[in-house]
Amino acid sequence: MMKSEYQANSITLVGGISMGTGVMIGAGIFALTGQIAELAGPWFPLSFVAGAIVTAFSAYTYVKMSNAFPSAGGIGMILQKAYGPGAVAAAAALLMALSMVINESLVARTFGTYALRPFNVGDDRYLVPALGVGVIVFAYLVNIWGNRSVGLFSFAMALLKIGGIALFGVAALWVGGFSFEPASSGVDATPAAGFIASIALSILAFKGFTTITNSGAEIVDPHRNVGRAIIVSIIICVIVYLLVAFAVGATLSLDEIVAAKDYSLAQAAEPAFGPYGFYGTVALAVVATASGVIASVFAVSRMLAMLTDMKMIPHSHFGMSGGIQEHTLVYTVVAAGVLTVFFDLSRIASLGAFFYLVMDILIHWGVFRRLRHQIKAKSWVLLSAIALDAIVLGVFGAMKLRSDPLIVGIAVAAIATVFVFERLYLSRWTAPAGQDGHGEH
Repeated sequence: MMKSEYQANSITLVGGISMGTGVMIGAGIFALTGQIAELAGPWFPLSFVAGAIVTAFSAYTYVKMSNAFPSAGGIGMILQKAYGPGAVAAAAALLMALSMVINESLVARTFGTYALRPFNVGDDRYLVPALGVGVIVFAYLVNIWGNRSVGLFSFAMALLKIGGIALFGVAALWVGGFSFEPASSGVDATPAAGFIASIALSILAFKGFTTITNSGAEIVDPHRNVGRAIIVSIIICVIVYLLVAFAVGATLSLDEIVAAKDYSLAQAAEPAFGPYGFYGTVALAVVATASGVIASVFAVSRMLAMLTDMKMIPHSHFGMSGGIQEHTLVYTVVAAGVLTVFFDLSRIASLGAFFYLVMDILIHWGVFRRLRHQIKAKSWVLLSAIALDAIVLGVFGAMKLRSDPLIVGIAVAAIATVFVFERLYLSRWTAPAGQDGHGEH
């Protein structure tokens, strides 16, 4: 039977860091490196640095709020305190949950892409989503069977991923003569707009730190350790991402990185290690992405259950037995499976970026408007976070409008639908200060 109750002091500081890095590294490295290089050109390693800077400004808000109000409500708690129990808070929280579902499908398709690399299967347009759906179903079964060893599992997998990726990075750099730029490819310098747009995807590579926020009430000494776990996990990921970006650039030309954008790490491992490196990286990617889907499925289903408890979203049993989180687990895997089947990696990542950045801006604005004095947050940091998110979102949206207007239309329609739906479900957009509903557990 699945365990859905919250257990205070059940996650150590190391466990919280492992949780954050485990979610981040699964998506950021294996799914996004090539796509970021396609937008940012030869400067793609610096896109991770820029993404980390924007994330640092964003993380400030989450750290301040989590230190002041460590809660199992996580993102939902922050939004309710900022806007009250109304449609704005509910819609933004639902956007966060949907961005996490999108992340699942992103990692699931990456699993399928890497799993097929050793086999010369030709047209894999059906096999990749089939394998992606398969790993989502496997993650569902693992979550139903129980989660008694989630902390230990997260730590072991984070250690394996970080160690394996670091080994690949150092060896690839050594083979490449520690050259810190992509091999000559004849590609023209990337316009500034392309670099700024790439930051939207780099931010996605770091957004896993919000998983820690959603576990605030369960972390030991949460008033201190939630913030510490967020900061340390981001620092670790910056180091790992830069190591891999430079390693890929040292062994592949920019044209080769872009051509193999969905499996660039495996492609980069072959010049460094030969076929064994290729197969080893594929195996590491398969294990890392599978574990990432398992952790993400649990996190999303729990967040949806929390939003249900907080009366922010409606709930229907659809004839199913069991508790609310078991139902939200089913909703989560069905939604992720549909995205995995109908969208490719580039479109999934774009959709996730739109949803996350809109939600992030709303959080910073709400905290700035109503909570900054209460949590002793600096106004200039909150406003800088809003400005940086808005610039990246605007440039990314403009570029996508030219290259793929359909996904922009889908994103705008989906975001509008979420807000209209929540406004119809709830009686008001916002609520007066002090009406925080069920923000804490």
